[in-house]
Amino acid sequence: MVRRLGHELFVAQAELARAPSAPRPEPTITGRHVERLEKEIDLFDARHPPHAGFVLPAGSTPASALHVARTVARRAERELAALNREEAVDPALLAWANRLSDLLFALALATNHALGVAEIAPKYDA
Repeated sequence: MVRRLGHELFVAQAELARAPSAPRPEPTITGRHVERLEKEIDLFDARHPPHAGFVLPAGSTPASALHVARTVARRAERELAALNREEAVDPALLAWANRLSDLLFALALATNHALGVAEIAPKYDA
């Protein structure tokens, strides 16, 4: 899955690198990519206990790396939304970026759970 996501990132980059007036490259991110991410989110969400609210981006080393990747993906999603205010970004690409960061979050929680590492809720009175 991680390798496939890497390939999809290259597809997304190619789509974003083209001039707005140029034809869309093939392949492109489509609704089927979004649907696959949503199925994978459901799969990995089922592999950890439900959580209420926020969790600290911590835990095991692999989960922490996934949290870092999630924050980078979320930042890219915000940049895509800003770009979309200037020029049209394909809605499937916007949705894919959103679901990618959600998948990385689900993977981080599932990884910690599989390794027996408890999630930590933030302390707002610290």
